Amino acid sequence: MTTINAQSPLSYKDAGVDIDAGDALVERIKPLAKKTMREGVLAGIGGFGALFEVPKRYKEPVLVSGTDGVGTKLKLAFEWGMHDTVGIDLVAMSVNDVLVQGAEPLFFLDYFACGKLDVDTAAAVVGGIARGCELSGCALIGGETAEMPGMYPSGEYDLAGFSVGAVEKSKILTGAGILPGDVVLGLASSGVHSNGFSLVRKCIERAGDKAPASLDGKPFKQALMEPTRLYVKNVLSALAAFPTSAEVNTGIKALAHITGGGLLENIPRVLPEGMAAHLTKGSWPQTELFAWLQTTAGIDDIEMNRTFNNGIGMVVVLDAASAAAGADHLRALGEQVFQIGVIAERADGAAVVVR
Repeated sequence: MTTINAQSPLSYKDAGVDIDAGDALVERIKPLAKKTMREGVLAGIGGFGALFEVPKRYKEPVLVSGTDGVGTKLKLAFEWGMHDTVGIDLVAMSVNDVLVQGAEPLFFLDYFACGKLDVDTAAAVVGGIARGCELSGCALIGGETAEMPGMYPSGEYDLAGFSVGAVEKSKILTGAGILPGDVVLGLASSGVHSNGFSLVRKCIERAGDKAPASLDGKPFKQALMEPTRLYVKNVLSALAAFPTSAEVNTGIKALAHITGGGLLENIPRVLPEGMAAHLTKGSWPQTELFAWLQTTAGIDDIEMNRTFNNGIGMVVVLDAASAAAGADHLRALGEQVFQIGVIAERADGAAVVVR
């Protein structure tokens, strides 16, 4: 015979998980996700799995995937109550990586985890995710919301996500054709993006009430929380206008997303053996934001360029004959473009990036 516990029954809600709040969030998300729909989506938000068909215009599609989070930038989002743009950061960190292979991001899925679900906060975050997808032309087709009492402090959450893109096999960017004399273009960042925030937070702590009221014409907090720039649509346009041609060795040969490790660690990832990038000091302006970070942290140029993007969020390597036209094409689309260096042969033992 089964004995029923005489104490009051415990529900999932009593244990700290509110299923109704989760359902309410899904309903808030659906119209946001709907704005991101594009060709290929067969089934999106609400199912156990999202279905996507690779567009038939691809002859030999190769799928390219990328995953990331937002890092300790979230700590400032919690402290300052600024939740509406970190979702853009989440999308950008993955789709900009996928773009580097020459791929078009097709879809994105997110993971939102918290101790207690606040529907308004979660909706603001996912609204940013949907906006990031919309700006980069990929569909938000699924995700997961996890309410885990005891795992996260009150008011805090964590974010992760991933994107899948596609590129024609013949158009994958590998950097293999890079030669001495090729030009290195830098596309301006929108700010710190989503890397280096452990040091950013130390700078804020060190500055205390002496922190500036504004940087680069924006309120201090907004300047630091400015979301990661999405380069997808403009760079895809440039890739179509200046495709890599192995026969004559022209066009865009490589891209580098400047994330953790900065210019010094990310550019080498796309250079072939025996090649180095010689960057020209002063070839792009240092913004007030990065000048303040460098002064407050008291670090040298090398440390700046391996901790932060330092004003350059995406690097484009292309042949010298195409460089001016390529830069003009990107500027016409709204990018700030600087010629920041050239490719040269690398001697044994020499640095891959010389600045």
